[in-house]
Amino acid sequence: MTSKFISIAAAAAAALSLAACATATPYQPRLPGQAQQGGYSDARIEANRFRVDFAGNSLTSRDTVETYLLYRAAELTVNQGYDWFAMAERKTDKKVNTYVNNYGPYGYGWAPSWRYYGRFGWRTWDPFWGDPFWANNIDVQTVEKYDASAEIVMYRGPKPGDNPRAFDARDVMANLGSKIVRPPVAGQAGR
Repeated sequence: MTSKFISIAAAAAAALSLAACATATPYQPRLPGQAQQGGYSDARIEANRFRVDFAGNSLTSRDTVETYLLYRAAELTVNQGYDWFAMAERKTDKKVNTYVNNYGPYGYGWAPSWRYYGRFGWRTWDPFWGDPFWANNIDVQTVEKYDASAEIVMYRGPKPGDNPRAFDARDVMANLGSKIVRPPVAGQAGR
């Protein structure tokens, strides 16, 4: 085996392991001090009133964030000993950040370089010495993240049929349960 082949194999293995880490936020509690992780959180406001939040990462769709929020509200309702809940307030925020990376002579960070065969023979492309393919060395990336929150009020007994903001907690859990993706259990991540 040549050193070039070993280098390519190592780079491919590193890329695959990095790609495995890039997944949407699973249905999980948001841990204190790890806001970047994403997940759900809830806080009691009154005896039967809670604020429920779910924050997703840049790979988590708006639909998934809203589904997880609704599922968490239902799960919390059942865990507190209630049968149904009503949404007193609900909103979804979209956070958009745009990052511009300049890999020019005065830019920052690592950038790739390689050799190519062009009109003048073999040349080396390097972002620090100009770009033969594009007019600049700028990489623009837009990242979108969704956060959903709701204030819910929990009740016992049958759900009223005339309230469109009312949800039967057990029905919600049964209907949305197949869409919930939980984090892998420790020791089972590669199976």
